[in-house]
Amino acid sequence: MRGSSAVDLRIHGAVVNAVMSHRLPPGTRLAEAELCELYQVSRTTVRKALQRLAHDHIVVLRPNRGAVVASPSPQEARDIFTTRRALERTVLPLVIEHRTPASLKRIRAAITAEEQARHSGDRAAWIRLGGEFHLLLAELAGNAVLQRFMVELVSRSSLIIALYENPGVPMCGNDEHERLLALIEQGDVANAVALIDHHLVEIEGRLHLGAPERKLSLADALAGY
Repeated sequence: MRGSSAVDLRIHGAVVNAVMSHRLPPGTRLAEAELCELYQVSRTTVRKALQRLAHDHIVVLRPNRGAVVASPSPQEARDIFTTRRALERTVLPLVIEHRTPASLKRIRAAITAEEQARHSGDRAAWIRLGGEFHLLLAELAGNAVLQRFMVELVSRSSLIIALYENPGVPMCGNDEHERLLALIEQGDVANAVALIDHHLVEIEGRLHLGAPERKLSLADALAGY
């Protein structure tokens, strides 16, 4: 059972990483038989992994039709970015409060890895590392609950970016990550919080989400009929 659990987690992690790298776009079918063959495991193990992914809103399980990578609606996308901004505004003060030379070194290494991926033209790695930068901040905040929420939100944000991004437009500029590190080093909570909020607003603003949906009352919806 222990081995099955390890493989279950491996499948889960592989799918999440592929989503974050945009290698698995929204709507992609995840065939149980193919996953069984790929990982040499039983359908029971694959189903456990898919159920965990569904719980994290990364995939949708369709009765009698299998699993597909989730396709968030424009309104869901807005809701996720609103939640991310609220969460990351909470993360930054904690990162600054708990900062150490070792944590600052880890942030610097994450930015360097992003920059190397960008210069090499590896867009998939660059996108994934951009998400992992935000996950690292959540880890360094020292709050396991916040970190768990951030893992889900960053994965779901990657789906949204894959679905609604403007092709060729960089979604997460390293210059802002560099500026954020400088503010963390300085202990400047107010400006760090303002920058992370602006950063996420900019990312959302580059997406093709259309106009916000107007909620009609039942009377308005049925008027004239």
